[in-house]
Amino acid sequence: MTVIRRERRTAVLSFAVAGLVLSLFPIVYLHVAAVGELSPLSHTISDYIFVANGSGMLAVTALSLAAASVGLLVVLVRSGLPRRGPVSWLLGLWAAGLTVATVFPTDPTGAPTSFSGLVHRYAGAVMFTSLPLAGWLISRRFIRSTPVRRFSVAAGITSVAFMVSHVSLTYDGQVLLGLFERILFAMLYGLLFALAAAVSREVVR
Repeated sequence: MTVIRRERRTAVLSFAVAGLVLSLFPIVYLHVAAVGELSPLSHTISDYIFVANGSGMLAVTALSLAAASVGLLVVLVRSGLPRRGPVSWLLGLWAAGLTVATVFPTDPTGAPTSFSGLVHRYAGAVMFTSLPLAGWLISRRFIRSTPVRRFSVAAGITSVAFMVSHVSLTYDGQVLLGLFERILFAMLYGLLFALAAAVSREVVR
C-alpha cells in the first residue's frame, strides 16, 4: 500500500512540475513578442491581454500555474499536511486568485476602473499575499527547506514593494508597477519550484 501511495504522489508531483514548466512558455513568448509595445517597467503582466493572442496565452499561464499549485497541495496533503489547516487554505486562495484574475481581466492603462478590473485587482492582492505566506508556513512547520523559506521571504518583501509601487515608486516619470510585478513573479516561480523540489525529497524519503 505504501508503494502504491508513493507512486500516486509521484505521479501528481510530476503533473505539478509539468504545469509549472508549461506555464513559463506563453509568458516568456509574450515578453519577447511585445517588446516595444509594452513597457516592462510600467505595464503589468496582465496588460499582455491587449496584445495579439495575449488573452489566450495569459490564460494558459495562469491556469497552468493554478493546476500545478493544486497538484502540489494534493501531494502535501497526502504527505501529512493538514487538509483544513492554514497552508491548505492559503494555497487554495493562491490558485483561486489566479483563476479569478483570468476570468476577470484588467482594465487598459489609464481607463476608469470597471467591475472586472476591480475584481482582478483584489484577486491579485489575494494571490500575492497568500503564496509567500503559505511557503513561509510550510518551511517553518512542515518541510524544513532553506530555499522555500528564502523565496517566501523574498516574495513577501517584493509583494509589499509591488503594492507600494501602485502609488509612490516611480522612475523617469513611470510608475514601476511592471518592474516590481515581474520581480515578484520571478520570486513566486522560484518558491513553487523550490517547494516542488522539497516535496520531491519528502516523497522519496
